[in-house]
Amino acid sequence: MSDTDPQQFATDDPSGARTVTTASVTPTGPTPSAARDKGSTGSGWLVTVVAVASGVALLVLGLRVGGALTAAIPGLPDAGPITTRALPVFRLLSDGLATVTVGMLVTAAFLLPGDGRSVSPHGYLLLRRAGVAALGWSVTALSLMALTASDLLGQPLTTLGPATVVSFATTISQGQSLTVQAGLALAVALLARFGVSRGLAATAAVLALVAVLPPAFTGHSAGAGNHQIAVTSLALHILAAAVWIGALIALLVVRRSRLLADAAARYSRLALGCFVAVTVSGAANAAVRLGSVDQLWHSRYGWLVLGKVAALLILGALGAIHRSRTLPALRAGRRWAFGRLAAGELIVFAATVGLAVALSRSPTPVAEAGTDADPITELLGFPMPIAPTAGNLLGQPLPDMFFLTLCALGIGGYLAGVRRMRVGGHRWPVARTASWVGGLLLLTASTNLGVARYAYVLFSAHMAQHMVLSMLVPILLVGGAPVTLALRTLRRPTDPGVRGAREWLLIAVRSRLTKLLTHPLVALGIYTASLFGLYFSDLLGALMRSHLGHLAMLTHFVVAGYLLFWVLIGVDPGRRRLPHPLLVIIHLASMMAHGFFGLVLMQTTTVIAPDWYLAVHPSWASSLLADQKLGAGIAWAFGELPAVVVMIVLIRQWIRADQREQGRLDRAADRADATGAEDELARYNAFLAAAGRTDSDPRRAVRPDQP
Repeated sequence: MSDTDPQQFATDDPSGARTVTTASVTPTGPTPSAARDKGSTGSGWLVTVVAVASGVALLVLGLRVGGALTAAIPGLPDAGPITTRALPVFRLLSDGLATVTVGMLVTAAFLLPGDGRSVSPHGYLLLRRAGVAALGWSVTALSLMALTASDLLGQPLTTLGPATVVSFATTISQGQSLTVQAGLALAVALLARFGVSRGLAATAAVLALVAVLPPAFTGHSAGAGNHQIAVTSLALHILAAAVWIGALIALLVVRRSRLLADAAARYSRLALGCFVAVTVSGAANAAVRLGSVDQLWHSRYGWLVLGKVAALLILGALGAIHRSRTLPALRAGRRWAFGRLAAGELIVFAATVGLAVALSRSPTPVAEAGTDADPITELLGFPMPIAPTAGNLLGQPLPDMFFLTLCALGIGGYLAGVRRMRVGGHRWPVARTASWVGGLLLLTASTNLGVARYAYVLFSAHMAQHMVLSMLVPILLVGGAPVTLALRTLRRPTDPGVRGAREWLLIAVRSRLTKLLTHPLVALGIYTASLFGLYFSDLLGALMRSHLGHLAMLTHFVVAGYLLFWVLIGVDPGRRRLPHPLLVIIHLASMMAHGFFGLVLMQTTTVIAPDWYLAVHPSWASSLLADQKLGAGIAWAFGELPAVVVMIVLIRQWIRADQREQGRLDRAADRADATGAEDELARYNAFLAAAGRTDSDPRRAVRPDQP
């Protein structure tokens, strides 16, 4: 389909049928930029070829500088020249297709205006091209599976049998990550091919962002110590870079649209955030991999890092030019100004991706974990801690970039919303601000201070962390009423056809999924299942062995607790409005489930997750069963104070609700006295009196709507 031809796209009819609408992408008459646009298709292909060439050239140069193309070491198995040369090329191709997929889906769902519930004609074009790119991404991920198996096993592709590849894909972490990525990319391709609604486009975009992550948890950063910074920083780096580069490519595809100026302005704000995220996460990851600053110029890996730094500075300068010159030019109708600068920026991006792939294939100054590495460091990401003291539990921080970033953004965004409320002349309760900030600070402390270090090796410390994350932190976060603040302070886009953050938040709050999750039985079931299902199965040990699994477990603690306490004491819109007596019963049920869990755990005579705790049990600690008994006691006793606090809040809300209802009835009675009409309360009292009289004479039954 040509960019200039009228495009046919499907829309969902309320009856379920699909209709086809024809919309013109460009104005029919001659425009001042027609001469420039006439040859833009050819120039687009030229930019693509130059960008690919720059990426490949920097990839080869980076592989040579980094030492990834050196001859094989005598005595060690060699995968052969085909694997050595093809593996980085396919990695570059896979990363490129993933970036294109992510960028086009993000642009179609969030940057371009829609047509009602469906995407716009240009959004439809991006969806279809994203589907093709995602399909290619899935195929290259499968190809990488065979190449990676050949590289790790040291066997040429010609001698690698299908059974070996299947075993690699199902039992080895690198193969499993590529299998997951290929499956997710295929799912994205299907959604992009058959979906036309903005909701499905957003779902496909989120799924594509998830699909770029699996290899990040099995590469350089996952192979050495300090997983908490290295792995998370690499994941953030990949996500931000994919959105930054991919959205620019998508805007180049729709560069002749009348909507380019507004979309480019929204992209500029997004790109600035991505630039900051790429810079911070890249610096953190490089610090872990280099070990010391002098390795920047004393190691080949450091030279490649310096090359990426130079490219990042160039991209930052180009972004500043975009904001100062290109955006005003676009608003003035000179759309060609964006294409010229963005094409140059894309070429630099391609070269940077080539360097990044070369970095992933190059030896690092800080060696990855091997057979001679400390097994405890290999498992934990840090050496075995010394015996715990109060100072060690609060000191000896273990920074985790995921929770640090999450809490920093949460506090910063909340305080920005409070400031906007005050600037607008509105008040926001200080208690809510203190509750939200206190909850995130407590979350930061429990996941980044010394207690997080000991939670890996002691069941008792893990249980204390669990109780804080599932009870104290959610109660404080719910008290902050973040949804209410967001709905009051998030600004609507200037274009009514664009869904901004506020619109997507409203959709999420009103969705069927939210209604399901906030059902009291569902919320209570999720909270209870996170207690019994985790500790009375093999799940705990499996999650502790994976950094991603550990992050997912800690996040689940917070989310499960937030759902339950949102149902009980939340004030935000979206939750089910239940009678307060029923809420008290639900709270009592949760207290009973929590107490029963602690009691069962205290009576258990078998060690929980023995494979994990036997491998990391400190020499200075008590026996595994004794430490488990201590953790059970913490679980049994910890819930008392939070439960009392929640009960007090519930009773207080119940009293206030009754006071509001009584005030409403009093106002209705006052209005009735002033007008001479009978008010609702008087009619109801008359009905009760009449109902009493019918006990002696059923023939005198009176309905409440009769005098």
